[in-house]
Amino acid sequence: MSNNESRLVILSAPSGAGKSSLAKALAADPRFGISVSHTTRPPRPGEQDGVHYHFVDQAAFDRLVAEQAFLEHACVFGNRYGTTRLAVETLMAQGRHVLLDIDWQGARRIKALWPQALSIFILPPSLAALEQRLRDRGQDDESVIAARMGKARAEIAHAGEFDHVVVNDEFAEALADLKTLIAEGRVRRPVRCDPAIFTPTGA
Repeated sequence: MSNNESRLVILSAPSGAGKSSLAKALAADPRFGISVSHTTRPPRPGEQDGVHYHFVDQAAFDRLVAEQAFLEHACVFGNRYGTTRLAVETLMAQGRHVLLDIDWQGARRIKALWPQALSIFILPPSLAALEQRLRDRGQDDESVIAARMGKARAEIAHAGEFDHVVVNDEFAEALADLKTLIAEGRVRRPVRCDPAIFTPTGA
């Protein structure tokens, strides 16, 4: 795979691991573009339609599903999210690496459709650190944090399905790891990972 070839890059992580911040940092480079997903959840403070997500109602989402517009779509915490084929193809036609910020279920579907896609799972340095990050965001109450932690454990169990794992302990180091992996474009090369929190599927 040539270094100049556009790549489809899947980034997945439990909520609070820093995936969106890393994707945003990558997208500061004009060679990268983030595929903007559609979602039925309401915007959070500071979020802009068409920038962070395409915010749509249930009826509009259903229409896109019926039109087979999505490469993948899923329901997460009662809200629906989807990646359209058009969004991905538009960015790739511009010669850019396309970043997909999706969960493991979406990643599995994308890999089935697009086997050459590079999939990377981002881990926090520990579950304790992840819980603290969720609390520090100040967005959720205790019940939501507990639900997110439960889901995080389930998501981490699928990290072994990904081509690479990157631990986001020091942001600059994690970003450098991502840039190296994307530049190389290879799959299944081991990346340093804390075995205390990395549990391959089926373990």
